[in-house]
Amino acid sequence: MTLTYLHTMVRVKDLDTSIAFYKLLGLEETRRIENEGGRFTLVFLSPPGQDNAAVELTYNWDGDDGLPSDSRHFGHLAYRVGNIYEMCQHLMDNGVTINRPPRDGHMAFVRSPDNISIELLQEGEHLPPAEPWASMENTGHW
Repeated sequence: MTLTYLHTMVRVKDLDTSIAFYKLLGLEETRRIENEGGRFTLVFLSPPGQDNAAVELTYNWDGDDGLPSDSRHFGHLAYRVGNIYEMCQHLMDNGVTINRPPRDGHMAFVRSPDNISIELLQEGEHLPPAEPWASMENTGHW
């Protein structure tokens, strides 16, 4: 018996805003499906060269009044990054709140516009503690 990972699906309230967020992380759109009969759009985004690690954004044209909610029942998406400090600074420079700063030089959490928790993990060894991260407090839930 075989098993193949396909993708992770998250519902989004504003497709353009959500796509912009995931592109800030470095993901690229790999596929899009517009379904007029079902009145939804599916957008698949993956890290460059990793089409087997897709996140599917599901946008319902007629709205999704339950979004955004806390979404903690979902858990989180996780991505390895080359330099966690540079990624967090890039996200902050673009208006993203760092909910759990990388005080340890290894792990941070942010939230997507639809409240999906995103874990960022430093590739390789932890980076040495650095400011402003080392003294930055948590913000909200992660």
